[in-house]
Amino acid sequence: MSQTRLEIMHDLFHRWCGEKVLSVNKLPASGSSREYYRITGTGITVIGAYNTDRSENNAFIRLSRHFRSAGLPVPEIYLEDLDRNAYLLEDLGDTTLFNHLLKLRDNGGFPEELKEVYRKILNNLLRFQIEASGNLDYSICYPRSSFDRQSMQWDLSYFKYYFLKLADIPFNEQVLEDDFNTMIGYLVEQDRNYFLYRDFQSANIMLCSGEPRFIDYQGGRKGALAYDVASLLFDAKADLPAEVRGELLEHYTKELSRYPSVDTGGFRESYYVYALIRIMQAMGAYGFRGFYEKKAHFLQSIPYALKDLKWILENVELPIQVPNLLHVYEKLLTARKLKRFKIRTGRKSTLTVSINSFSYRHGIPDDPNGHGGGYVFDCRMITNPGKVEEFKDLTGKDRPVIEFLGQKSDVDEFLSNIFSLVDMSVERYEERKYDNLMVSFGCTGGRHRSVYCAERLAEHLRNSQSVKINLWHRELD
Repeated sequence: MSQTRLEIMHDLFHRWCGEKVLSVNKLPASGSSREYYRITGTGITVIGAYNTDRSENNAFIRLSRHFRSAGLPVPEIYLEDLDRNAYLLEDLGDTTLFNHLLKLRDNGGFPEELKEVYRKILNNLLRFQIEASGNLDYSICYPRSSFDRQSMQWDLSYFKYYFLKLADIPFNEQVLEDDFNTMIGYLVEQDRNYFLYRDFQSANIMLCSGEPRFIDYQGGRKGALAYDVASLLFDAKADLPAEVRGELLEHYTKELSRYPSVDTGGFRESYYVYALIRIMQAMGAYGFRGFYEKKAHFLQSIPYALKDLKWILENVELPIQVPNLLHVYEKLLTARKLKRFKIRTGRKSTLTVSINSFSYRHGIPDDPNGHGGGYVFDCRMITNPGKVEEFKDLTGKDRPVIEFLGQKSDVDEFLSNIFSLVDMSVERYEERKYDNLMVSFGCTGGRHRSVYCAERLAEHLRNSQSVKINLWHRELD
């Protein structure tokens, strides 16, 4: 009989340190199918990873050990059991560069302290790319050993079919492919003999006591220097100001000049072409996760990516001729389906969103504003934690219930659709100068599912809108 994931985590932890597990908490899902668990013992925590893709696991583990041997700040691998799709690694905490960035930029601007963090990160990136690359066995890389013509074609097709198609952007398939081939032909001629991290962005950089640590390089391979620099500086949700991007690019180029074997001029010439292919790859991911898989938070990155694309179109003269691709970019900037995704600004909205949870046993809440009640969503169709004995005395605000519901695909799909509806209503209400929108979530007892959904919507709106939020859990309050 096969073991459950939790049983595997308990077993690996005991094999590693000889202790019993005190708690195992599944971490929030990211864009991949990998699962991560924080395992706590007496005075120690580790991260347990579960992933059915053995080749990807092998790439991450072997790259981690290679980088640690080169003195790079990556997590230590404590124990691996690839026959059971799992391994244990060092717990680097919960503070990502993106979290840190949001905190420091809360009052606007881009403080010098944050620039210094980015400079440290770029200095480390050079060590990954050049110093750790020399004796790296690229045959372990996944899914390919280099960022070659095939890899580039995959990324551009990802953009074409999961973003352009799903965003209803019209294009001529053949002429767009011609420009893709022009871009690829140029890029494969560049110097590509360095380690390419592949997903070098703010969510994959941890800060431990102010110092950067690096994760999620399992897709790394041999490639060009410019790709990773563009990944960091054109990281959509990080929304770096153009002048800061310029300063940091100059810092990287200056540090790069310390390596005489590197063609700095070639790096600068190809930089914005690599920035474009990276932005297209990211937009393909936003389309796949957001439009196709209905994970609404991925769609929040779209306006930032469009903003970066617009800046490049207006400020950069490319070294290649791709007129049809540029025409598609122009269509993206004016596409009707994309206009509803907006960049958050510092302005205060006049709209208040009143979010309620309730029990159907006691009826649907009245709308005190006299507008008729707004949305009412019935949570009784999703997984019910109230039927699990250990959750009966808890609520949707308690961590075990949050983690339980956060793992359920039906809950995620339910909320993703609601987020899209409410976002659209917020946009229309603000345009029409309405002052209140009411959203209510009901379930049987009004303590678990409805409370969890109300809390999640409130969190979503805080992260994506500038509205005022009134949150009321009727059966709890």
